Amino acid sequence: MTQRVRAYFAPVNRAGETPTVFDPSVNGQFPLDSPPAPWIDLGWIEDFSRKSLSKTSGLVTGSPGVTQFQVKETLDATVSLRFKTWSKLTMALSAGSQHMNLLAPATGVAPNGSGSKAATAVNLAASGSTANFLYMSSTTGFSAGMIVAVDADYAGQTGFVGSGVSAAYVQSATAVNSDPDYIRRVTFNVARVSQATSSGLQLAEPLIAGVPAGTMRVQQVLGFVDREGGTFFQEWSGLFVMPGEQGERILFYYPRLQATGGAAEATTSLVAPLERVALSASFRALPVVDANDGQQAVCFRSFFPSAMTLA
Repeated sequence: MTQRVRAYFAPVNRAGETPTVFDPSVNGQFPLDSPPAPWIDLGWIEDFSRKSLSKTSGLVTGSPGVTQFQVKETLDATVSLRFKTWSKLTMALSAGSQHMNLLAPATGVAPNGSGSKAATAVNLAASGSTANFLYMSSTTGFSAGMIVAVDADYAGQTGFVGSGVSAAYVQSATAVNSDPDYIRRVTFNVARVSQATSSGLQLAEPLIAGVPAGTMRVQQVLGFVDREGGTFFQEWSGLFVMPGEQGERILFYYPRLQATGGAAEATTSLVAPLERVALSASFRALPVVDANDGQQAVCFRSFFPSAMTLA
């Protein structure tokens, strides 16, 4: 018996098509509030549903034809759920395409649906920063409570961009207007400022990409925006845990999940006139090769019995 499902996601190296590996023999009994790095806790979810769409068919031989063997025809699976909390990552996972940071705008710029041209970014010091502290020569304009994006300038590179997470795919510099702030516009390397001092910014959470390079720059983020459209597919490793009432545990590990739908919400009526708005998300599971026997798989299901359960 279980009451709820907990969701965890981790980045996939898109350039190398390398997912984050979860080994249940090593980490299967991890504390739910402290997942192993680099897994990110997205809290309790609802309406979790997973479906196997794999197909088998019979291999017919002889005359008259007789089914002698079964063969796997296709390998496919889907997952759907609703996130109960809104954040950059839950919005990005449910939207499917590029997810953007609303960078604080420059003055007198043309308006735009996904945010206008940003105010000038601030340099990090060449050294001294950590994943939790941004060492800066000046913190003017920054204060506790702000959200900041920390990443490199866009300098004409093509392909996947974003520190720690592949946040977008750039086909050409022209496509992004050669905007030096474009990587910070899409990066997942964001955090809330808990304290601003004369020497830098203390962050309430570590940056997803770890210690920032001294060449990175910082910009204020006002919020987040996604859109119905775009050609980029978010891809993440997913882990879903069902804790049992007697100490048992079921885990579903999906090495590669890509969103299959656009942004959608689901509302639940509370005390009138209030409604709770949740983020609906659906994914297709993509295959990996199991190193133990070379077989392709899209999901690994693990079960840890309770101390009172027979093997």
